[in-house]
Amino acid sequence: MKLLTMLAAGIATLSAGLVKAQPASGNITYEAMQKIDMSQMRIVINGQEVKPGSPDAPADIPDVRSFSMKLTFAGNYGKEEREGANMVVRRFVGGDGPGAGAAPQVTNLGRPFDETVYVDMADKKYVTVLAVKKDNDTKTYRAEKTYVKTPGWQDSDQTKKIAGFTCRKATVPFRNETYTVWYTTDLPFTYSPINGLAPEKGVVLQIESNRESFRATKVDQKSVSAKDVQPNEQALTVTQEQLDDLRHKALADFRQRMMADEPR
Repeated sequence: MKLLTMLAAGIATLSAGLVKAQPASGNITYEAMQKIDMSQMRIVINGQEVKPGSPDAPADIPDVRSFSMKLTFAGNYGKEEREGANMVVRRFVGGDGPGAGAAPQVTNLGRPFDETVYVDMADKKYVTVLAVKKDNDTKTYRAEKTYVKTPGWQDSDQTKKIAGFTCRKATVPFRNETYTVWYTTDLPFTYSPINGLAPEKGVVLQIESNRESFRATKVDQKSVSAKDVQPNEQALTVTQEQLDDLRHKALADFRQRMMADEPR
């Protein structure tokens, strides 16, 4: 009987060692792609704004942007960081003056604000913190969005491995098309890089649609301080609509300054 007890304990220990440990804190790295809304793009040539697709607009403007996104998580909070979030401004020289017909100069001018999205996984909400820069002054605002529950979620029995985790496939009608979502329940929280595409329980590691995609390439377990992934409590709380207005105004002011500085 003693031998059987020892054998059973040994099997239980071996089985526990084969189970993938759930990281309590760490990073998830996503590679992402999104189609650009050309109607929202602004092109300035020799100080004049032209519409994308018009005869005066450059023909080689990409309609898709690719970027990396990292979710840093600890406990019930996470923080999203996007690589290459700064604006890239292409200066086109026209007319008969010096530099006419030359390749566009690509200049990274930065942004008129810093924007960070935090995720409260316990209360299921996203918190956007916007730091607007003007002259030598920076004002910080925050707005909250609850997790959106999109109806029509259809799970399937299909599974695959993504970044080392077994994921289950689901399809969801979203934004006038069908999105394919792959999510795992082997991580101890619920999250999606797109609000509206989080399951009842689990972390989305891949999203596919005609207009955008996210795919996790790596999940790292590492020590992360909880305070590093929590939003600034000193930021002024505003509504989401007010935050959108502040962002649009900062971009409009930035574009005006660019046009004023554009060589004519």
